Amino acid sequence: MEQIELFDISSPCKRVCETDKKGYCITCYRSREERFKWLTLSDSQKREVLRLCKQRALRRRYLLSQQQPQLNPTTSQFDLNF
Repeated sequence: MEQIELFDISSPCKRVCETDKKGYCITCYRSREERFKWLTLSDSQKREVLRLCKQRALRRRYLLSQQQPQLNPTTSQFDLNF
């Protein structure tokens, strides 16, 4: 049974269309196909796309955090210059 929506599910587009190496938009995290088909998707399909986008955003943030150099808590930032 599909839940009744009172409002349209708006697009997550941020108007900055640039894709990463895997083909996902770097601001809304949708694939090319998801972006092109958005207006024809049902509400349940849109909710699924939004769920996937949240998952992709979390994965991207995690991967970026793993790439950041880890500072030793006993080392100050001034010690790193030497």
